[in-house]
Amino acid sequence: MLDWTDRYCRFFHRLISQHALLYTEMVTTGALIHGDHHRFLQFDAVENPLAFQLGGSHPHDLASCAKMVEDYGYAEVNLNVGCPSDRVQNGRFGACLMADPALVAECVAAMSQAVAIPVTVKSRIGIDDLDSYEELVHFVATISDAGCKTFIVHARKAWLSGLSPKQNRDVPPLRYDLVYQLKKDFPQLEIIINGGITSLEQADEMLSQVDGVMVGREVYHNPYLLADVDRRFYGAVNDGFSRQAIVALLIPYVQEQLKADVRLNSITRHILGLFHGEPGARGWRRYISENVSKSGADEQVILEALKFTDQRLEA
Repeated sequence: MLDWTDRYCRFFHRLISQHALLYTEMVTTGALIHGDHHRFLQFDAVENPLAFQLGGSHPHDLASCAKMVEDYGYAEVNLNVGCPSDRVQNGRFGACLMADPALVAECVAAMSQAVAIPVTVKSRIGIDDLDSYEELVHFVATISDAGCKTFIVHARKAWLSGLSPKQNRDVPPLRYDLVYQLKKDFPQLEIIINGGITSLEQADEMLSQVDGVMVGREVYHNPYLLADVDRRFYGAVNDGFSRQAIVALLIPYVQEQLKADVRLNSITRHILGLFHGEPGARGWRRYISENVSKSGADEQVILEALKFTDQRLEA
């Protein structure tokens, strides 16, 4: 979720679900080691439980960055070997690493030795012509022997040439059956399924086959999907907050961030889907989009946009 699940997005999502494990966008080891690491690592404590996703292929660098992640208070550090974008391949990280299980295992071993928090791996079911189930089993077995006990598996292969990153999210067929079979063949591992999941009902059914479900783009475009997660999957006794209540909780955060010179659009771009499928959703999105960049724009833009939804906050 490059450029999507930043700290403003995660704060917003945490208002909707208190228990779902949230993930950062993928950050490269180079960005942390040679750039402003605090900018990438800082987060609000309310975002926890939170996992940090790393991209890289040098064991020493990954171990150093994993230690930074642990020191900042994250609950998990995840090595992404599933992202198929060109800029990822050029830096030799992401999905191209599935062709070298031994190197990924070396990276995981180095990270595991550096930190006490869980080290997990996110992958595809295969890449290019390395897409047999036997090759996937070899990959998982090799990495698990290095200390990884949790695998998040996007149930599509990735074509590293010929398809764009967007096409790689849609064109290769989903093979949920392969992920289910992985769980059967590795019952001692935690297997989490990802890819094309659009409802909590679908996620519920999948949990009879695997240990967890990761939902990405559907939650981003329809964030209120998270509203029933705590009750359905974590035993919460309440039904969660209404959309109106979520906006009310967000406003003080928006005011605080504006005082810190954060641009309003950095926050509002993540909330456009809050009323997805509801009356007034289009007016909500349009009003925010048209007014967020105007001089002096502040939290009133969000409050005015609420008027299109018939869910106004009481004065």
